[in-house]
Amino acid sequence: MASRASIASHPGYASSGSSSSQHAPTASASSTSISSRFSLPATSSPFQALPSSLTNTLTSATGAGKRPNAASSSTNHVNILDRPVAKTRNAEVGYAAWAFLFSEIIQYTQRRVNGIADFEARLSTIGYRVGIRLVELEPLRNSLPPSTSRNATGPPRQTRLLPVLQYVHTTVFRNLFGRPASSLERSTENEDEYMIGDDDPVLDRGVQIPKEMSSLSTNALLAGIVEAVMDGLGFPSRVTAHLIPTDAHPRRTVLLIKLKDEVLKREQALASAK
Repeated sequence: MASRASIASHPGYASSGSSSSQHAPTASASSTSISSRFSLPATSSPFQALPSSLTNTLTSATGAGKRPNAASSSTNHVNILDRPVAKTRNAEVGYAAWAFLFSEIIQYTQRRVNGIADFEARLSTIGYRVGIRLVELEPLRNSLPPSTSRNATGPPRQTRLLPVLQYVHTTVFRNLFGRPASSLERSTENEDEYMIGDDDPVLDRGVQIPKEMSSLSTNALLAGIVEAVMDGLGFPSRVTAHLIPTDAHPRRTVLLIKLKDEVLKREQALASAK
């Protein structure tokens, strides 16, 4: 991976040293099951609270929880689409519920792939379906007053790259995981590459990867979410997840955002117009 330099002009974003990571899709997904080793770490409470945005949108994206006959469902059941948008902005779910859902996603995906590259691509596709919903839901939810959804105006559309990256680094991560990402960095060698680092990813905290599949990153699902958000905001890019451990943070994951040429051309045009 290209070396990185922190965005010094924007305080609050830490950077780490240069690291490299390569994916080596040599192991087959039919090898030792990841799902059989899925467990919550002893240090994590099974009742840890997490924002419900990720769980709700994943359930909607994968179709889980749908009932074949809505008329026969209980009268106390409220469809997720009927819930007030503003009142769910701070809703939380237990980490054990998310761990179970993610375990099922891993098992479902593993049975349908032929290698690590295919595994990550399918996880990214699932994440993309979540992100494309988030890019519409979160701006609307944040712009609504808590008590009503009438006469609400959405936030202004961003046309510059850096505010969008900051939005993903801060707002999107906070809505999904209750905290912003650890760092926002840019490449010193390629102007079309930016990196969002997370020292302790919440998404796959309960996953243990077998040694023979060590190149697999289950945070490919998170990469798909970020890619969908970037695309939905008008900044098409390709996002991949890479495990880059450090002594202090052995689970550190970096999302590499590679922008399309059209984004760079627009940035140059806007910069020259000032």
